[in-house]
Amino acid sequence: MHIVVVDPSRVVLKVISGLLTPRGHTVDAFTDSREALDFVTDNASVTALITSLEVRPLGGLELCWSARLLADAHRPLYIITMSSARNARNLSEALDSGSDDFIDKPPSPEELYARLRAAERMTGMQRELIRLAETDALTGLLNRRAFLQRVGDMTDRAGAHGRVGMVVVDIDHFKTINDQHGHDVGDTAIRGVAAELLTEAGGVAGRIGGEEFALALPGRTLEEAEAAAGRLRLRCTQLRFKGQRGPVQLTASFGVSAWSEGETVGGLLKRADIALYEAKSTGRNRVVSAATDLILARAG
Repeated sequence: MHIVVVDPSRVVLKVISGLLTPRGHTVDAFTDSREALDFVTDNASVTALITSLEVRPLGGLELCWSARLLADAHRPLYIITMSSARNARNLSEALDSGSDDFIDKPPSPEELYARLRAAERMTGMQRELIRLAETDALTGLLNRRAFLQRVGDMTDRAGAHGRVGMVVVDIDHFKTINDQHGHDVGDTAIRGVAAELLTEAGGVAGRIGGEEFALALPGRTLEEAEAAAGRLRLRCTQLRFKGQRGPVQLTASFGVSAWSEGETVGGLLKRADIALYEAKSTGRNRVVSAATDLILARAG
């Protein structure tokens, strides 16, 4: 586990780090609780926070509360408070402030290891629940809700001058594939296109409909996203699947848009959808890019 330990005593920090590091844990120790909170905020790999109640400038209870706000539906975080004054009031206040557990300070090795084993079980179950809630079962891509959430976070990070490209993909004549070769082959085709989307480095891919996908590309301009869509279009034409009536080939159509400051994720996706509709209505197997007031078609 990646563990952050917070205590005003460097001796206590050294003792706890000495107990945890040999067991394979990654430990970052802080005497300043504000610095610790900033570190936990910026490092999603942190899955456990062990903090004394007697810390500054943020008190231990305030640190628990602030850290608990980080542990939303997308991030497991197990919080353990510790104090040399173990009493019912401290325990209840810590738990009410968002702590998952409470230990004496300094903790005994056996108790500390046992508490962390419980933390690993709990965060492991949370990660699995998050995976099930966010993942499309057929393809392993993000589902629509999780994809939109991830793109929202992406545009928030992009700020006023950032770039995010959006590519929407739809398999051409998918109903014909299902009708002629069966739904098993249709599922294979969906998985095949999904796998191609994952080859685009740095992209975040989701399945947003039956045979429709979306790919968000942070840091990409409209032209760069269009180029990525062109590469994906060519790779889709090279896919081959075993069908009931011989090899199955497919093509896909692509709509591309680019995020601009002040635009919603829904607006970004809608403009890509409009471009996709243009691609489908003008021949399929092509990439169409949407500018704010102009749609440019690119034949493959």
